[in-house]
Amino acid sequence: MQRHHIAQRAGPIALGVLAVLLVAAILLAILTGKYPVTPSDILAVIAARITGSASGVAPTIETVIWNVRLPRVGAGILVGASLAAAGAVYQGLFRNPLVSPDILGVSAGASFGAVVGIFLSLSVLAIQGLAFAGGLAAVALVYAIGSIVRERDPILVLVLAGVAIGALLGACVSLLKVLADPYNQLPAITFWLLGSLASINRADLWSILPAVIVALVPMVLLRWRMNLMTLDDEEARALGVETRGIRVVIVAAATLMTAAAVSISGIVGWIGLLVPHVARMFVGPDFSRLLPASMLIGAAYMVGVDTLARSIAAIEVPLGILTAAIGAPFFLYLLLTTRRGNDASGNQPRIRLWPHQSRPGRHAVG
Repeated sequence: MQRHHIAQRAGPIALGVLAVLLVAAILLAILTGKYPVTPSDILAVIAARITGSASGVAPTIETVIWNVRLPRVGAGILVGASLAAAGAVYQGLFRNPLVSPDILGVSAGASFGAVVGIFLSLSVLAIQGLAFAGGLAAVALVYAIGSIVRERDPILVLVLAGVAIGALLGACVSLLKVLADPYNQLPAITFWLLGSLASINRADLWSILPAVIVALVPMVLLRWRMNLMTLDDEEARALGVETRGIRVVIVAAATLMTAAAVSISGIVGWIGLLVPHVARMFVGPDFSRLLPASMLIGAAYMVGVDTLARSIAAIEVPLGILTAAIGAPFFLYLLLTTRRGNDASGNQPRIRLWPHQSRPGRHAVG
């Protein structure tokens, strides 16, 4: 409890530190690359674009900053913040610290849509549109199944339906990979499924920004009710929360945000699972602070990983490989350090994730 109160008091300071961290990650990403760029070059190019005057920077450097690195950094911010926000929402709604944005089949649906587009040799815009539509359609199907099965726990039904639909769509993706041209289509499918921001441009950012903003609005407006949604449905309804309606709205918002993100980045794992845990370490479980903290950390993490992906080797490393290589060991570290934090009485270790976690063993991990 004392730790929770400390996190509450330190919340604004922690958010400020995280914002500074994000700015540092953005600056490092723009400065890093084959072509040397200085901070003065960045300021000159941005000022020239705003005022319409000449920047005084070499045309090659100006093109690199404005057309390559800034769009890529912007995509990293949007994708990382979206996946982290969706992860925080899903973990709260499903009262499970191991839930990630693909729990309802979002990633599987987006994968299937994109693979169909690549298999049919469609344009990049069409592939992104199919990925977006596939993610939304998968969750709509999961929710339709959940609405049919009414006599069981609605959360359990949604999770199990999401697992089943995800497995089915994964099998469809595997079938298309077998049927695809091994010289052209198969490499493109594999690369997309591993995640990358290499081909991002400004048009891609504008295409997903409205969806991200629309999805963020209900998350912000319902941030106080999200704390009550971590209770059992009966307790939340007793406190005046209409759990079914709020769950539909929030899941739709998180799904929209996730589908928009993966439509331009491909499948990037671990961000939605890991980042909310780290955010709770900084600001505690209160959703009004957890949401912005998760978005700041997710954005900084994604920008940093993307910078690493294009810097550590002669060829670009797919983002999915790096996020898994970094995320899995760190997640295990969190579990191990939590276990070491047992009290002297030998009680089972718990990770306090929810603001209303009061009864022993409730929503526990370990």
